[in-house]
Amino acid sequence: MLYYFFDFLDKRFDLPGTGVFQYISFRAALAIITSLIISMVFGKRIIQFLRKKQVGETVRDLGLEGQLQKQGTPTMGGLIILSAILIPTLLFAKLHNIYIVLIIASTIWLGLIGFLDDYIKVFRKNKQGLQGKFKVIGQVGLGLIVGTTLYYNDNVVIKEKIANHQEVVFDSHVFEDNVDSDNLPKYSTQHKSTKTTIPFIKNNEFDYASVLKFLGNNYTDWAWLVYIPMVILIITAVSNGANMTDGLDGLATGTSAIIGATLGVFAYVSGNTVFANYLNIMYIPNSGELVIYISAFVGACVGFMWYNSFPAQVFMGDTGSLALGGIIAVFALAIRKELLIPILCGIFLVENLSVMMQVAYFKYQKRKHGIEYARANRLLRMAPLHHHYQKGGMHEAKIVTRFWIVGVLLAILTIVTLKLR
Repeated sequence: MLYYFFDFLDKRFDLPGTGVFQYISFRAALAIITSLIISMVFGKRIIQFLRKKQVGETVRDLGLEGQLQKQGTPTMGGLIILSAILIPTLLFAKLHNIYIVLIIASTIWLGLIGFLDDYIKVFRKNKQGLQGKFKVIGQVGLGLIVGTTLYYNDNVVIKEKIANHQEVVFDSHVFEDNVDSDNLPKYSTQHKSTKTTIPFIKNNEFDYASVLKFLGNNYTDWAWLVYIPMVILIITAVSNGANMTDGLDGLATGTSAIIGATLGVFAYVSGNTVFANYLNIMYIPNSGELVIYISAFVGACVGFMWYNSFPAQVFMGDTGSLALGGIIAVFALAIRKELLIPILCGIFLVENLSVMMQVAYFKYQKRKHGIEYARANRLLRMAPLHHHYQKGGMHEAKIVTRFWIVGVLLAILTIVTLKLR
């Protein structure tokens, strides 16, 4: 909203300083500052409100150190995160941008699913919350919306760099510099595509449509058969991964902040002709606007940790965790870096796999040796993985810090894929 106001002042009255809102870096800085203020300052008031309404966490005794002390800690703190993301985005982003519209809709959608789950747990006193099948239905529904939008919307396009001297189109929108068009990289006209980025490969682009070449010359018309199910799978998996990770104070929040900062780098270079040309990566027109959103995302996560770090004064609940994972997935899909998720979101992936492996191994042992043997010989002390270490006697704060360090290493490795091919 403020973007449009200052853009109007700049164009109508040519007021000094108003043109600075054209720069993505400036608006991103405002977004992260605003989100920090909202989450840290107004977050305290939201926590006090939750305490007043007795919106406390109900903790099952799993025999974990310090677990029972968490009883009654305010939950549904995801409302702080969502507010700190959405308000700066609405203030500083271009709201007509298709990527911004899609990511805002995804945030609200998953936030509502998580809120409903927390509401059932807290106010209906049902510890199970929203049934798993309804969560999955909601995630699949969002996947359908996101996949269909990215596949069919005419504003979701790419431009490919060309090396020969055929007719070209120069993109004059360079975010930070007024570069003469003669010095800009040469790109083809913008067009629809189902291409994405593959890490560690020299010509690192993969077209989902290529899987269907056996269908004949018109195989590209059926690319949605591969693309949309892939979108659904990614959103569901990452959203659930973040939800699984949210078990220790600050773990999911800090991990999400690291992932968000990394995605911000990719969004910036993918939406800038100069950097995209230098790094020899796919140029995605208008995707740079997502930097505003992800800046607010990182600011919200960091600000929330002011209250969520050990010992936590508030938990995000499913209101936050389901939304954080889904946001990361949709964002990665929008900038066509979803195949980097297994590396970048390695913490989420391992947490997910630990639960799946624990369940599968238990069932196998139960079937082969009986239930008593299966209970005594579990693969992990407890799943998800962070509880395995906690059950082994490691302090909660140390587990979280070490997971963050691993997250940073994975983030660096992900950024390195820009040049390591």
